[in-house]
Amino acid sequence: MTYSQILAAKRDLIADEGPRWTGIDPEAAARMELQNRFRTGLDIARYTAKIMREDMAAYDADPANYTQSLGCWHGFIGQQKMISIKKHFGTTKGKYLYLSGWMVAALRSEFGPLPDQSMHEKTSVPALIEELYTFLRQADARELGGLFRELDEAKASGDVMNTHRLLHAIDDHQTHVVPIIADIDAGFGNAEATYLLAKKMIEAGACALQIENQVSDEKQCGHQDGKVTVPHEDFLQKIRAIRYAFLELGVDDGIIVARTDSLGAGLTKQIAFTKEPGDLGDQYNSFLDCEAVDTADIGTGEVLISREGGLFRPRRLPSNLYQFRPGTGEDRCVLDCITSLQNGADLLWIETEKPHVEQIAGMVDRIREVVPDAKLVYNNSPSFNWTLNFRQQVYDAWEAEGRDVTDYDRAMLMSQHYDDSELAAEADERIRTFQADGAKRAGIFHHLITLPTYHTAALSTDNLAKRYFGDDGMLGYVKTVQREEIRQGIACVKHQNMAGSDIGDDHKEAFAGEAALKAGGKDNTMNQFAA
Repeated sequence: MTYSQILAAKRDLIADEGPRWTGIDPEAAARMELQNRFRTGLDIARYTAKIMREDMAAYDADPANYTQSLGCWHGFIGQQKMISIKKHFGTTKGKYLYLSGWMVAALRSEFGPLPDQSMHEKTSVPALIEELYTFLRQADARELGGLFRELDEAKASGDVMNTHRLLHAIDDHQTHVVPIIADIDAGFGNAEATYLLAKKMIEAGACALQIENQVSDEKQCGHQDGKVTVPHEDFLQKIRAIRYAFLELGVDDGIIVARTDSLGAGLTKQIAFTKEPGDLGDQYNSFLDCEAVDTADIGTGEVLISREGGLFRPRRLPSNLYQFRPGTGEDRCVLDCITSLQNGADLLWIETEKPHVEQIAGMVDRIREVVPDAKLVYNNSPSFNWTLNFRQQVYDAWEAEGRDVTDYDRAMLMSQHYDDSELAAEADERIRTFQADGAKRAGIFHHLITLPTYHTAALSTDNLAKRYFGDDGMLGYVKTVQREEIRQGIACVKHQNMAGSDIGDDHKEAFAGEAALKAGGKDNTMNQFAA
């Protein structure tokens, strides 16, 4: 419904109620309804799932239509990203938010900073989803509130053309609410625990849940050592549990992102159950590092596998974990991805040790031989040294082409000494086009950075502290923060407005009329930023 239609409906409703509702302003009621488009988290999940499905179809038609997101650890951070995106690009299309379990553990746990090992409170994940959407909805209310004020001014001045323009802008307002891909880690327990947590996350608004094939109680960050995977059937149970959660809550097109950590995981906690040669359990076990044994050499408490008529002893560590054969990571990744897509997952996530398009593409090519429309979510991780990795990739390419690389020391390519070199320029260009190249060549539908604001907050705080507590004093803040906010049109320079002061004034006026005590009068120092 348009603003005019909602307003007409409110006028009719209030008129029908008679004298009891004479104090209710239909215009204020209509505006509040428009400013709160989404009633529940499930409304958001259904709306954003539809967006993601449309984006996935658009990517299948043309890989140039890949999508992107940045990780968030606070509602304000997500809100400011979307405000910035609308400001610079005029639309949020193809731009999502990512909720990183790493950042929840490091920044949102009551235990204080924790490593990415699923030790934080699992309830903090749905709580952050709800917080993110609360801030995004407030961004809608703030932006629409500004349009309503402009509309009132245009009407008061008799500016018919501007009035029509503003009514059109209100009706065409694009929400800041976008899909969130939310990290459920390894499910925080068994399949039932995964299902219960998934429901909470979906009810908070998540339309896409990312789950990994690590053991819940041994979970590690994907870019650290010591990762332990589970047999495929254990993982598929959790994928099914998430699908049931989506279906139960009426989000039938919810998205499941199946993540494999097998490329860097050399350990498993279990030997898979198998009924017959070649089944999924047998394939999982075939990657175990085993040695043939003679029945006379069997020791106490040993675990043995029967294979091709012989007995084999899996390599078992003092931790009671079993070891995979070196060099099997890529094959295990491919099998993980195929089986996940065949059993209900919608998107894949392959955690790699470096950002290399051809490495990713090599696996995706194999997956697409079985599942032709396989698509990836890829972690453009700050755990990678992007500068060094890409300079080394260029060095290796040049060397393979027979070009002279004697001016470069491959091990020292991170040095500032090379910043202005031809090699560095080519590496930076490869970094710039990495996402487009990955989308076209390696099936990457969605590119994300997990921890961007963790690093930007640290960097900007370091620079501010250095200047403010140094010789610059207050100029250290004014010159590098406030003045830049004003020059660049950063909405937060009016921080009272951003925190909802003007929205509150609108409500006070609706509730109290002329008796309203409003904060936005002539003595509000935010007026100093009007220019």
